Amino acid sequence: MEGLTRRWKLADGHRFPGGESLLSRVLAVRGIIDHDDVEAFLKLSMADTHEPGLLPGVDIAADRLVAAVRNDESIVIYGDYDVDGITATAILWHVVRTVAPAARIRSYVPHRLEEGYGINADSLRKLADEGVTLVITVDCGITALDEADLARELGIDLVITDHHTPVASDEGDVILPSAHAIVHPGVPGSAYPNRELCGAGVAFKLACRFARSWCGSERVSAALQHVLTDALSLVSLGTIADVMPLTGENRVLAGLGLRRIRSTKLPGLQALIESSGLADEKINTEGVGFRLAPRINAAGRMGHASDAVLLLTEADRAVAEGIAGELCTLNDQRQRTEREMLEQAVEMAEAAGMTRPDRRIIVLSHPDWHAGVLGIVCSRLVDRFGRPTILLQEVDGHCRGSARSIDGYSIHDALTACRAHLAGYGGHAAAAGLSLDASELESFTEAMTRHANNAISREDLVPWLVVDADAALSEIEAGPVTELEQMAPFGRGNARPRLRIEHLRITEVKPMGTGNAHLSLRLAADGGAGTVRAVWWKQGDRAGTLAEGMRVDIVARANLNSWRNRVTAELEILDLATEAGKRTQ
Repeated sequence: MEGLTRRWKLADGHRFPGGESLLSRVLAVRGIIDHDDVEAFLKLSMADTHEPGLLPGVDIAADRLVAAVRNDESIVIYGDYDVDGITATAILWHVVRTVAPAARIRSYVPHRLEEGYGINADSLRKLADEGVTLVITVDCGITALDEADLARELGIDLVITDHHTPVASDEGDVILPSAHAIVHPGVPGSAYPNRELCGAGVAFKLACRFARSWCGSERVSAALQHVLTDALSLVSLGTIADVMPLTGENRVLAGLGLRRIRSTKLPGLQALIESSGLADEKINTEGVGFRLAPRINAAGRMGHASDAVLLLTEADRAVAEGIAGELCTLNDQRQRTEREMLEQAVEMAEAAGMTRPDRRIIVLSHPDWHAGVLGIVCSRLVDRFGRPTILLQEVDGHCRGSARSIDGYSIHDALTACRAHLAGYGGHAAAAGLSLDASELESFTEAMTRHANNAISREDLVPWLVVDADAALSEIEAGPVTELEQMAPFGRGNARPRLRIEHLRITEVKPMGTGNAHLSLRLAADGGAGTVRAVWWKQGDRAGTLAEGMRVDIVARANLNSWRNRVTAELEILDLATEAGKRTQ
């Protein structure tokens, strides 16, 4: 079949339709076959999460926080300005204020544009002058080698909680900051089973350990039980927004948090849900990823993240409603800015030849780009051109920006290989931040291009679309699709099942949406009378290439659509091929 935009690949263990249900076939492909394993997967339970005490440094950190609260010390939670950092900050703030409402604990979030990512030396000096004796970082700090030494000199006990990649020497040895304690699932010697815990997840584990240390028992008070349960909703936001794999412990934490989010007692989260138009909708990973998280992130991208921290910590209902409304406005501004930057970046990348097969990475810089939106536009370019992307803003001879990558290519490793050209960098395999002198930009671009060209094949630039199972159109009805929903929450590592459905006939083609940007199709099985609606997002320009009666194969996700108390199943097309030939492997 022609018309494929990606290579279709049958998942390992793929089996054709037989007597088993669609759910069982998909689970079997993902290695979940045994009855007990299936039950455990479908029934989310805190019993399937890991003991917080396994985290390196967590007991030292918890005991230090307990001592600081009891001694009425001045404590600062130093958070990152994204959703993960903001929710991590809120988790620790709430658990401390639950046991000590008058505790002298506050948050500090650096300004994205003025201070940049991570611990800032000037901020540490200011906090020391204000009498702060304990600083707990969340979602940052693991690369702050000099700042940790400074904190020690200033008389500040620094506790680092993070999940990002530590600094490595030229020989590959990990170098850790000289902090009072480091709580991190992936440092050398860690016995923690989940190395993909997000910053909010690490903060939650510390909060659990703090609660036990405070109570002097494995059993904590009812008030602490309640705040920790409510904190799961914040963990789910951080996990989903930071695109952590939704497998194992992460899936349990995110799933339980999503169940809790509707009944949250946090006024700020309630206000945000209402202002995002989710008050009457089921909140799933899509609701978090496309509605809640962008609004929280908008504070740090377009304004100051301290507003979002206030929303999720101290704000009462009236204040929360005002902040939530402002975040919606900032998010609208962010979307407009993103669209303008994306159009410009696409033109620049194509003009520079960076989208040709012989150039396997995009590296661009522009003085007028908004630093707070660079990461989002990077992701859009990765999706569009299938190659890693680095976007930078140049100001006063210095470039600072964001990087995003494709599966199988660690952008952090690539930056490490080219670090001779950089002033600083940090992140992980999929995403990173970086800075460099503008005089190094050309050399850096050439070095990154050489590295990417050597590591990424031309074939790698055409992404795989992994198919979970073959399905018949007759299986796309409310019952089987409802069963598939039991696999939620869906996301990285636990994608909504992708189904290959072959030998279909188009019975209707209708452009839809603003500017006819999308397509609505009706599909029937060859020889069948019934039809199923299918939508194909951002493919409105293909309307002229498709016609009634045309035979196609598709890869699609099956979704439930609720309208006027009637639930129907429909397909979300991921790729479509017409009859001229197949490329499935």
